[in-house]
Order: sequence, then structure tokens, then C-alpha cells
Amino acid sequence: MPQKPIVYDAPTPEPRASNVEAIQAEILERLIYSVGKDPIVARPHDWLRATILTVRDRIMDRWMESSRETWRTSNKRVYYLSLEFLIGRLMRDAMSNVGLMEPVQEALKNLNVDLGDLLNLEPDAALGNGGLGRLAACFLESMSSVKIPAYGYGIRYVHGLFRQEMSEGWQVELPEDWLAHGNPWEFERRESAYEVGFGGHVEPVTDPDGAVRQEWRPNDHLLAVAYDTPIVGWRGSRVNTLRLWSAQPIDPILLDKFNSGDHIGALEESAKAEAITRVLYPADSTAAGQELRLRQEFFFSSASLQDIVRRHLQQYGDLGSLPDKVAIQLNDTHPAISVAELMRILVDENGMKWAEAWKVTKGTFGYTNHTLLPEALESWPVALLERLLPRHMQIVYQINADVLAEARKRPGFGEQQIAALSLIDEHGGRRVRMGQLAFVGSHSVNGVSALHTELMKQTVFSDLHRLYPERINNKTNGITPRRWLMQCNPGLTRLISERIGPEFLDDIDKLKALAAHAGDPGFQQQFAGVKLENKKRLARLIKDRMNISVSPDALFDVQIKRIHEYKRQLLNIIHAVALYAEIRAHPEKDWVPRVKIFAGKAAPSYWNAKLIIKLINDVARVINHDPAVRGLLKVVFLPNYNVSLAEMIVPAADLSEQISTAGMEASGTGNMKFMANGAVTIGTMDGANVEMHKEVGADNIVIFGLTTEEVEDKRSRSEVPRGAIDASPRLREALESISSGVFSPDDPNRYRDLIGGLYDHDWFMVARDFDAYAAAQAQVDKLWTDPARWNAMAIRNTANVGFFSSDRTIRQYAADIWNVPTA
Repeated sequence: MPQKPIVYDAPTPEPRASNVEAIQAEILERLIYSVGKDPIVARPHDWLRATILTVRDRIMDRWMESSRETWRTSNKRVYYLSLEFLIGRLMRDAMSNVGLMEPVQEALKNLNVDLGDLLNLEPDAALGNGGLGRLAACFLESMSSVKIPAYGYGIRYVHGLFRQEMSEGWQVELPEDWLAHGNPWEFERRESAYEVGFGGHVEPVTDPDGAVRQEWRPNDHLLAVAYDTPIVGWRGSRVNTLRLWSAQPIDPILLDKFNSGDHIGALEESAKAEAITRVLYPADSTAAGQELRLRQEFFFSSASLQDIVRRHLQQYGDLGSLPDKVAIQLNDTHPAISVAELMRILVDENGMKWAEAWKVTKGTFGYTNHTLLPEALESWPVALLERLLPRHMQIVYQINADVLAEARKRPGFGEQQIAALSLIDEHGGRRVRMGQLAFVGSHSVNGVSALHTELMKQTVFSDLHRLYPERINNKTNGITPRRWLMQCNPGLTRLISERIGPEFLDDIDKLKALAAHAGDPGFQQQFAGVKLENKKRLARLIKDRMNISVSPDALFDVQIKRIHEYKRQLLNIIHAVALYAEIRAHPEKDWVPRVKIFAGKAAPSYWNAKLIIKLINDVARVINHDPAVRGLLKVVFLPNYNVSLAEMIVPAADLSEQISTAGMEASGTGNMKFMANGAVTIGTMDGANVEMHKEVGADNIVIFGLTTEEVEDKRSRSEVPRGAIDASPRLREALESISSGVFSPDDPNRYRDLIGGLYDHDWFMVARDFDAYAAAQAQVDKLWTDPARWNAMAIRNTANVGFFSSDRTIRQYAADIWNVPTA
């Protein structure tokens, strides 16, 4: 059925008034008529929902006008496909970006409701895990802020990753329940629902004109139903859309089975469909888990592409113009199957010739690689793809044949290089390399820091880089300064505005003017005063949640991120053990009081990461209760790390731990958030730390450890790490105390294998970087005892964060990859 033409001059209601009186009246109306509650008995969640609906109403006209403008002007659209969007809480973000914070706060005050209480009630949307999802959220906000017409596409997870709790120091995974009270930000778009198929078979079909085409006939179908959330740009400049897909059965219940008494079996298809969008990253240690992951990735990729193609055909009528009007960015390898799916849509469903379809596909897609870790460069068993997506496997084979034929025509590509280029890994069971598929199916492949991009060329994509030398480019990651400075640190934002004026709110590069005040004693005192207030707030949170008292006057030494061996939380906690021993042995020394703060989740099946969490908690229990330490050292692990917790921790951090094994962190964005809020970084020359070192200057960052080249050299020579341990008495004693059960008397052997790995291979260079790390921490102590020097460093970090704005990153994507204009 042909789509109805878009009418651009349809009636539009007047925008809602945004004065205190109008907002106050509408909150009451919403409470009564939308939430259905009498103000006398309304609970906090009722007031929260009424307030969100009131704020949302003041976004709707901008949202619709943004969409209409794109249709009117025929501007190119950007579509950002990501398995994660860690958007956090939306109410503060939306109110701040459209200037509603003060009137809403005053309106609620008049109703005897505290805005702060409501903000804390809003749940974090459980739509991501870590940096990948938070980057996607920052990018969406920046695309709105620089006025790029854009959609984000992802999955509407019911339970997200998991809610982390602690049981005797062990991580316990529980389901998130962020949708328990509904989601007032979203709109269900039942009219935007698409069938997604799996399994079945492929058979040739002869069209009336005699042409033969392949037709996929799946035997398993479900519905992808769209849920839309508005993403507001700074000052309401544009409102874009985050469209998330919910998996639902075609038939919610099999009545024949139900009526015959098989009440559970009647719901089996419904449970099977809904499982796809229940949990982010289901464990893939089983065949069933692997299949569910692949179903997830294809489900959201297929639904998104069907939606994109429908919209494009509705406006332009043909798919040959797709690269001119559509840019699709694949955020990591999860949506890589989109390459094969778009080829299927173009060739099988729309009759496009293979060569033209391949040109259109490559011209439409861009691929962002986020990791050099083999386990994160996804691959799927050929047998699984042949069973679940038989037509797509055929398409992958044809793409592969074309790429390898092209390579064979080039000099210098022998059989070894051909095998490395292939989309099919023939070693140890045939698997499809999804990173290679995304690479060959995109006109642009970008890394996310200068170092990471060079390593892509030298390592995982070296042969593809030789074949397509112009394809790889760098786009260093960034963060939105709205959330990560202005909203999470209003005290610092006010102070900066008073000192250099408010222009930086619209152009974050203007923060550079702050550097001229780094040496001003009066400003240093004000800057440190804001930090102290943030530390007091965090100390109260630690006391409330953990019943641990920490002094805000101590050095807050913070490492908050996903728990992984390459991120080296283990190095940090071993240093805490060594420092603990030294404080006990030398009580006469003038020690710098220090609070080591950790937070982060370990993948449910990642044993060593979970063991590191347990070690941190075991060490914390011993140190925090030892009177000999006199409170000079505290260790805190804050459970259930999410965006909202980060917004509390980041403004309070004095020292930012960015200590990954050199060459293994693609970029990192936590480092940028801490930098914006005046924390000093201790880190390796890895990821975006390299560019931070350049931007802030060597005197304002503490760098230590092996370089990427030195790490590779030690690994290639299989150098035994035992020598480094024997040469460092502090390290050896710390390792012995951990492995002998000093911190785990209930199970003395608990950490023997974990520590044994440092003696045997030390793949992540924990032992070999320890002395350099300890020396860098001693340098931190020395700097901390010179407040004028420390505060000047902190101010210069904030002053030089402009390069790390996601607005800059998005403008570079727009100019170099997407070919779209920006504001």
C-alpha cells in the first residue's frame, strides 16, 4: 500500500507556556487527569510521572518541528545503530537543555514537593553496560545539539545488564526493574512494527520478466515494535529520536494449546520472542546463549533497516539515492549483520543488481571499531548462521568471494594474507568474522583515539588496511559537557561562569580562558571549595550505602569502570595492600590520607573479574577495620555502578585512575569526565590518555608504565615476570599476603590462582608495571601536599577539556564520514 504524502503545513498547537504558574497548574492537571491521583494521596512516583509529562509536553513541539524540517528540506539523515544506549536519567538533562530547571523547581516547591527528591527517584534506563553505551548516549545528545537530523536505533531491554549487589563481598546479579513504574518518556509506535524472520530456507524464484532471484522463507517470525524517546539538544536547538525495539510474538497466545489444557505451552512462542529483548548481553558460554545473542543482533539490525528503507522510499521513491540521503553508523561489531541484511533487502526484495547494491551498501555504512580485544571482535559459527540466517550466509559467502578475488589481483597478497582477509575463519571450527564484514561493507572505518587507530592498521585490520588503505580514519571519542560538567557539577559551572563568563556553555573551547587563572590563589581556593563540597556529598552517600565513614579532606583516588583484567583494578588494589603494609610498618611517617574508591560490574561469566571484586571487598574489610591504620587509608567498593552513581563520584574525584595495559584501551571516556571536573589523571600512555597528555601538558598529568611497544616486546619474548616480582620487595610481600590468605582467612587459597597468573605470564603487565605505578603514586602524594600546585593542575585539566567534547567528535564524523552539515 503506498504511503500517504507528508503534509508540511498541518496545524500545530501553540507551544506550552514555561512560566512557574503554567507549569505548576499543568503538573496538577497531569497528576489528576493522566496519572489519576488525588494530590492528597499522591506518592513521590506519582509526582515524578506528572512532572516528567509536564516537561515532555514542552519538548513535543520542538520534536515535531525538527522532524518536519527534515522532511521539508530533504536533509540527509544519520542513523546510529548501537546495541547499547546508556542514557541514564533523562529529566535533569531535558530540563537543563531547554531551560526549565528553575521554573519546574519553583512550581514543585509551591506544591510542597522537592525537585531533588524526584530527580533521585527517576531510574537509570538499563540500556547499556559501560563506555560503549554511554558514548552512544553522548553522541545522540551532541547530534541534537549541533542540529544533525538523526535517529538512534537500539533495543528496549526489559531488564538491561543486571543490578549488582554484594553478598559477603561477591558480586550477585539480579534483574534490573527500571520499567517497574513505566517509562513516561517513551511513546509506543505500534504502527511502526516490522516482522523479523529466522530460520527456514532459501529458494530461487523466477519473476515475470524471467529474472531469477533468491527468496528467503523463514519459518520463525516475530514483531519488532518501536518505542520512541525524544533526545533534546542544548538550548532545545533540535530534538532527535531514540527508537528502541521491543520483541513481541505475532500471536500472543496459541489458543488451541491453551484450550486443550497446555497453558504453559500456549505461551511458549511469546516467551521465546520476548527473551530477545529481556537482557543485555545474555551469557554466551552455551550454544543457546550464542544463538540468543545472534538473534538479538539481527532482530534490531533488521527492524532498523526496514524502518530506514521505508522512510527513505516514502520520501524519495528509490533506493539508489540511499548513500546521498542516509548515513548509517555501526557502533562496534554488534550490528555488523546489517551489511548482509541491507544487501538482501536491496537485491532480493527490491531487484537491485548485485554490483549496484554493493556500491549503495558501502556508500551508506560507516563502522566504528571500539576494541582490539579478540573476544570483542565478534565471530559466529558458520553452522549457526546457516541455520538461523541462511540467506545472509549466502550473501556473506558472495561478499567474501568478491573481496578475495579483488585481493588476489593485487601484488603482495599470498595465501597467508588471503586467509587473514577472509570473512570466514577456517581455524578451529569455521566462523564468520563480523569485524571483517563490517569493514568491507563500509566506506569508512574509524578508530576512537589516535593510538587505537594506528594499532588497528598494524594489528587486527592490517591486511584489510593494505587492501583498502584510505578506509581507516580516526575520530577520538568525546563526552557531552552538558551532562558531565554543567548538570553533574553545577557548583563548578557557576564558579567558571563567574570567572570567565557564560560563553563556554555554548562553546566548550572557551574554557581555555580558565587556564589564565590557574595560578590565582583566590580562584584556587574557590575551585578547591567546590571540590570539597562535592566530596562531602559523596562521603554522605558512602556512609548511607556502605556504612563506611570517609574524610572529605583525604585524597579521593577513584577507579570506576567495567571490571576487566586489562583495566587493571588488580594493580590498584595490590598497591592498596602494599600501602597498607607500609603504613602499619612506619606509623611515624607523615602519610597522605587516601580513600580508594572502586565501582564497576563484572560480566557474569568472567570469573577473574568477579574474583577481583571479591578481593577489593576483602581488602577493604581488613584495612577499614584496622585501628593501626588510623583512617589514613580507606577502600570502598560502591555496588551497582551506573550513570547516576558516576554523576555523584566524578565531581568528587581528586585522582582519576586510567591505568589500563598500554595498547589495550581503545579510548576511554571516563578519563575525559574526570578531566572536565578538575581531577588529575594517573595513567598509562594508552587510549585517549595520549591525547590528554598532549592537550593538558606533561606537567598536569601523571604518566607511568610500559609503552605499547614495550608491552608487545615483552609478550613476544615470553619474558618471565618472576624477575620483576623478585626485584620488588614491596610487590612480593603484597602478593604473598594476598595469596597466603591474609585477606581471606575463611578461604586461604581463594586468590592463589589469581596471583599465580602474575608469576606465570602476567599478560596484563600488572607485576611489571607495579614499581612504576607505586612511584607515580608517590609523586601524587608529593603533589597533593602542595595545594597550590595541585589546584593549578586541577584547574588546567578543566580548562583544556574542550577537545574532548562529543560536539567536536560529532562534527568530525559529520564532515569526514556522513557528509552532513552541522550548526
